[in-house]
Amino acid sequence: MKELSNVKVGKNAKVVKVIGEGALKRRIMDMGITKDTNIFVRKTAPLGDPIEVSIRGYELTIRKEDAKIILVEECE
Repeated sequence: MKELSNVKVGKNAKVVKVIGEGALKRRIMDMGITKDTNIFVRKTAPLGDPIEVSIRGYELTIRKEDAKIILVEECE
């Protein structure tokens, strides 16, 4: 397992767990990032923050700090 923030551009990953609690975890889950969801890392900003991902048929931009609480497994 690794943090979503460490997945390279162009790679697919599957959400294993969203760690933490409170408002941040709830906001992440409200965006559709839940267990067993597939994520494709599309691109990153020039300085590496934020990260753009494709999830559930739409594009989502997420801060690198928020991506650290999303644990994923890289897919082939």
